[in-house]
Amino acid sequence: MSAVERGDLQNRQPAATTAPDKSPAEQARAFVDSAATVLLDLTVKSDRAGWVQATYITYDTELLAAQAQEKVIAAAVELAKQAARFKDVAVDPATRRQLDLLRLALTTPAPSDPARTAEVARIAASLSSRYGAGKYCPPGQSGDDCLDLEELSDILARSRNADSLLMAWRGWHGVAPPMRADYTRFVQLTNEGARELGFADAGQMWRSNYDMPADAFAAEVDRLWNQVKPLYDDLHCYVRARLVEKYGANVLAPTGPIPAHLLGNMWAQEWGNVSDLVAPRSTIPTYDLSALLKTHNYNAQKMVQSGAAFFTSLGQPALPKTFWERSLFVKPRDRDVVCHASAWDVDAVDDLRIKMCIKITGEDFQTIHHELGHNFYQRAYNQQPYLFRNSANDGFHEALGDAVALSVTPAYLVKIGLLEKEPPTSADIPLLLSRALDKVAFLPFGLLVDQWRWQVFSGQNTPGNYNQAWWALREKYQGVSAPVTRTEADFDPGAKYHVAANVPYTRYFLAAILQFQFHRALCEAAGFEGPLNRCSIYGSAAAGRRLDAMMKLGASQPWPEALKALTGSERMDATAILDYFAPLRAWLQKQNKARQCGW
Repeated sequence: MSAVERGDLQNRQPAATTAPDKSPAEQARAFVDSAATVLLDLTVKSDRAGWVQATYITYDTELLAAQAQEKVIAAAVELAKQAARFKDVAVDPATRRQLDLLRLALTTPAPSDPARTAEVARIAASLSSRYGAGKYCPPGQSGDDCLDLEELSDILARSRNADSLLMAWRGWHGVAPPMRADYTRFVQLTNEGARELGFADAGQMWRSNYDMPADAFAAEVDRLWNQVKPLYDDLHCYVRARLVEKYGANVLAPTGPIPAHLLGNMWAQEWGNVSDLVAPRSTIPTYDLSALLKTHNYNAQKMVQSGAAFFTSLGQPALPKTFWERSLFVKPRDRDVVCHASAWDVDAVDDLRIKMCIKITGEDFQTIHHELGHNFYQRAYNQQPYLFRNSANDGFHEALGDAVALSVTPAYLVKIGLLEKEPPTSADIPLLLSRALDKVAFLPFGLLVDQWRWQVFSGQNTPGNYNQAWWALREKYQGVSAPVTRTEADFDPGAKYHVAANVPYTRYFLAAILQFQFHRALCEAAGFEGPLNRCSIYGSAAAGRRLDAMMKLGASQPWPEALKALTGSERMDATAILDYFAPLRAWLQKQNKARQCGW
């Protein structure tokens, strides 16, 4: 950071640090107000720079975006440390919550020593760069013949040759061993920073960000997993049997874990890419949403308009005119852009946008509904104090978007004129199986990534058993094994982006649970009767009121209060997944009747 930038942050120090004549409680309130002003200003500038970088990629836009983001990170680090000074001051509940949100906002708490802070930044950049630049060069090949993650993932998704699959899996996992030493040091330094903020380790700090004691949150995650594990076990048993039919018992044993390279995904976290291998043997034809969109002459603009109309049908106000003027719907022909779909709230009020290179496909149609869920959520809480302009916990935002996407059902498609009539319920099994291969298969992986990291941060897993502990958790939760012998010379956790980049992962597990709980509650509010997988809340004012009541709270209340506003319950409940997939589970159990399940 340049001297000018350091001075800029120093000039913006919260007033509480220079008001000794005030009481501690008054200082705390003044600090919160000042901190919100600082972060709002810096975040809006960073978001504007980030939007330009993402929609017009050049060396200069990347540099400007990085500089703006650096200022946000530096301010967040400083404010988190200042917020910790008020940890034991008696203040009103709203001030206390904002102080806690500031203190817990960091995922990479750096030590206060400048040299150690710089070392954390260097290691973090190195880990991310090694991951991003990772390639596998087959023997005797180099340069343009080397394969990156996208190319290796495509092999895993499309190839049906076991040797090719193994090559791709081993190739990518070979990029991670050089990260091990840096990661070990990174853990030491982030733990040091977490202890300075009053936590035993960084894992405890992450778990403390859920309105309950850290140990209680860990127990809550296990409780949710145990609710859905029986469904996962049924799916695992069925998929393993079908893969044995494809590859033979010499590649995959009919009992025990499934080798990770056979499930169509580099981390075996989603199995949708092997749907052609495990589809029901005889099915009733359903429908092709991509073909329907093209038949009805949908373009990118019309797809977004349909998604927006879903929310206005629930009683939400129309999106502002600027949304349609400033969003990016189609990949430009004249420049590079980041096509990964994302929702933006540039000014934290109503400058809402989505960025997406839309293709006329059923997958993108659902993604649009998901991304717009973020936008409508962002606008709903824009009257809250700035530090409360977020979702109730980090799982809520993703869950809301996914819950809305669950309403893209045949009934909804009939209502908007894309489908003439709903298929019979007998056609639901292939649709449910396809969805389960992604959403149900993901659950144990969504859980275990942070289980491993929490154990690393706490010291339960040491550098001497990083890899062994990783595969022990993969087998325990997923029933997945390494396809070849692994040792501590390997560092397979580092082959996952969220480990290399230090991005918490439990949020994705929570979102996978909450989206179905949201969906069930909204369907009940809408008065829907029938199989949960058939429900769409499109056009329901009653469901819209429930949704709006939760969204408007933002992060102003503990997440159980936000959950209660939508569902009537303060407790997360994974049984909604069992309800949604009930027809599929009955079918799976019938298919597995003569099989030995489990591992």
